[in-house]
Amino acid sequence: MLHRVFVDANVLCSRTLRDWTCLLRLRTDGMFQLHTTEDVLAETVRTLRRLRPELPGGAVTRLRAAVLAAMDELVEDFDATGPYTGRDPDDRHVHAAAEACRAHILLTEDLGFTSDATTMYEVYRCDAFFVLVDDAAPTAVRDVVLEQSRYWSARPAGERRGLVSALRDAGCPEFASRVDGHLRALVSDQRHTPERAR
Repeated sequence: MLHRVFVDANVLCSRTLRDWTCLLRLRTDGMFQLHTTEDVLAETVRTLRRLRPELPGGAVTRLRAAVLAAMDELVEDFDATGPYTGRDPDDRHVHAAAEACRAHILLTEDLGFTSDATTMYEVYRCDAFFVLVDDAAPTAVRDVVLEQSRYWSARPAGERRGLVSALRDAGCPEFASRVDGHLRALVSDQRHTPERAR
């Protein structure tokens, strides 16, 4: 079944969570779709600007364009007047949009969201969602691990960050352990591959 995943701003604001969400979507084509709204994009840009006031305008524009390109749908209209049981009234629009696009999953790091009988979606934090993807498509996850590893190893030394530690820092300890296992398997595969086959 194709899962519809509504992505909240706190996922998109984190480079680590954003990259993994978008790359897993691309590598597991047909497993899940990504959905968001202009409201979420605006909140993402506002938060990034507050956290990184020195970012040039072009960097923010490119980031927004890249996020949009990774989305399967930009939910344009939703009714925010319906019932809402979340703790934060400012998150009503996220709930309403997730319901409007018939999301199966609300991907958020916000602890104020919960799933109950009144919501049509389940709330997932990134750690649990990424583990779910790894359970269903470990080969695709390993491909992303390899891609991410190559990208970060090509960065200047001062900008390098380990994949595992970045995921732990982003609040994904379980998935970080999975990625560590994939990295170990990739290293083992390279050691056991004959030179001619490489």
